[in-house]
Amino acid sequence: MSQWRLDTKNQTLVLSSVNDRLPSVVYWGARLPNNESLDDLSEATKKDWGDNLLDKIPNLSILPEQSANFSGQLGCKIRDTHGKILSSTFVFSKDKATSNSLILTYVDKKLDLTYTASISAFDDVYVLSAKLDSKKPIFMEWFSAPVIAVSQNSCEMVDYSGQWSGEFRSQVTPWVTGIHLRESRSGTTSHANFPGLLVPTVSCSENSGSCYGFHYGWSGGHRMLAEQLPDGRRQIQFGNTENSELTSGNSFKTEKLFICHSRNGVGGVGQSFREHVENSIVDLSKDCIRPVHYNCWEAIYFDHNLDQLKEIASLASEIGAERFVLDDGWFKDRNSAKSSLGDWVVDKKKYPQGLQPLINHIHSVGMSFGLWFEPEMVSPDSDLYRLHPEWIMGHKDQTLGRDQLVLNISIKDVEDYLFEKISALLTEYPIEYIKWDHNRVLPYPDASQTRSLYSLLKRIRLAHSNIEIESCSSGGGRIDYGILKNTQRVWLSDSNDALERLRIQHEALLWLPSSVTGSHVGPKVCHTSGRELSLSFRAWVAAQRHMGFEMDPRELSSSERSKLKEITSWWKDNRQWMKDARILRLPCIDKSITAEIQVNTSTDHFVIFAGQNASSEYSSPVPLVLAGLDPESMYNVFLRNKDEISSLGKSVDGLMRNILKLSGHFLMSHGLQLPKAFPANMIVIEGDKAT
Repeated sequence: MSQWRLDTKNQTLVLSSVNDRLPSVVYWGARLPNNESLDDLSEATKKDWGDNLLDKIPNLSILPEQSANFSGQLGCKIRDTHGKILSSTFVFSKDKATSNSLILTYVDKKLDLTYTASISAFDDVYVLSAKLDSKKPIFMEWFSAPVIAVSQNSCEMVDYSGQWSGEFRSQVTPWVTGIHLRESRSGTTSHANFPGLLVPTVSCSENSGSCYGFHYGWSGGHRMLAEQLPDGRRQIQFGNTENSELTSGNSFKTEKLFICHSRNGVGGVGQSFREHVENSIVDLSKDCIRPVHYNCWEAIYFDHNLDQLKEIASLASEIGAERFVLDDGWFKDRNSAKSSLGDWVVDKKKYPQGLQPLINHIHSVGMSFGLWFEPEMVSPDSDLYRLHPEWIMGHKDQTLGRDQLVLNISIKDVEDYLFEKISALLTEYPIEYIKWDHNRVLPYPDASQTRSLYSLLKRIRLAHSNIEIESCSSGGGRIDYGILKNTQRVWLSDSNDALERLRIQHEALLWLPSSVTGSHVGPKVCHTSGRELSLSFRAWVAAQRHMGFEMDPRELSSSERSKLKEITSWWKDNRQWMKDARILRLPCIDKSITAEIQVNTSTDHFVIFAGQNASSEYSSPVPLVLAGLDPESMYNVFLRNKDEISSLGKSVDGLMRNILKLSGHFLMSHGLQLPKAFPANMIVIEGDKAT
């Protein structure tokens, strides 16, 4: 046997190989002692069996092979150019191991194939990828990232569905014999198939117990399968949808699969993933101050009027906005969603002197300027399409999406055209921010489209290093660690309904740092739900993440304007420590409460956001048990916004009247008694360590 061990701060991953065949993951979990015997560990994980089908149970390797008599889903399915299925028999060639990385190379000399698995260990996340090289052209039907054998001490798995304006809907699936398959065939990450998976063990809760997390960092089509074999073993596979299309070539690779184990429950997985994104993926300096956004989309839509925009900008600045983003409708003849995508020149009818007069005003009131683009799309009614109809993906008579087609940016001339048009505007105007939108699915999955997108984004940022880019795809249709390598913010959802946002933010917290998660105060009457919600509730929901506004500030009364300014000022005063805070979700027996705690790095200050998402089934609120505090310290705890809470509650005691001095131990065992509130109220509680 051969073994390899790779450690993170709190985890150990052990692979074991028999007779130079492909290795299996024989241990992945809490960090093992340094003197653990890998020989004995490998022996201890060998399984007995009692069926009469095979004389030896086949290993569940990092690339399950048919030649090993493996009867589950194979990790690689290939054919020769005549369509014949090829059954690989990989044997060890070489390895390269360091303290934080492992590269394993296996060959099949008969088929002239080379398989390479790469694993890197970061602070508390492993990153895995695989590559297959062939000396002869082959067809690839499926190719998985290194396959993980996951714990059998689990009853269920958690993944995500969703839709436009309703992203990140968690769903629980029990483990049963057979396959649970999720796949995005839209050519993007997709609203409906976020590439994340949680496997909690039977002892797991929100903030304690053992949990395993997976994320496939790819912005194109992807597939995930979770399989329980008849003998009870379980495997997780992630790969590109494009590798299930009989793609031809000599070299194939997977994208990066991010995995994490936590002893601190589901929340611990989230903490490790968020730290990895902040430290190793997003290009955002540690001391970067996140500006309050103002986006004009739901204020004006396509009705651009310079004087009105100046008035809106002045009001937004007065309330506290620091960045003004001019959304869709600024370019040539763009008066609706039916035309002009691709014609990236300023509309002289709306802006006779270009954008500079508006930008000058925005700068004069103390804000920076950002601009909306949707570069990957083209309208049939556009100068670009009339000039280059051959630049689209798919057939010219295909079904349109939002009255538009997709540009094939894997064509070098298309990528160059987009770079030149965007770069010209970034050179002409002092633009510091791009909202990069993507509002329809691709006609077919195509990995080259995604890779060309990455290339274009990198070119723009290399040429304009001051630019920050937001990933938007009809809201949350393209959120993953691949796109975050090239952008600095995501638009979580097109829904500014604060009740819906409360849920979406709560679920997405496991995967995204608050500093990259855009959240805006929407209009009084939400444009996607028709629901009317109070200004204070809308503002506090936005204050949980990277705060902004997206409504017409002229609709606000003077008291509403003052309230929004007050909450925005609170966010500005706290944004730096919140950016680096430890954030934990707080489960409550009362399901009408959606709550989280944000604790600063020294654990001497915290804020609780407890959102009342519906009417409670209890006549009196139940205590909210906290987490993440120092149990031995005393905290002065107070209700930040008691004057904003609407309810029929009769009590004027407890937090409604007093600053309470309580121990971390009490807060994390008994919990805090919340005031009774109507639905769509946010209860904001702060605490400071007592001296």
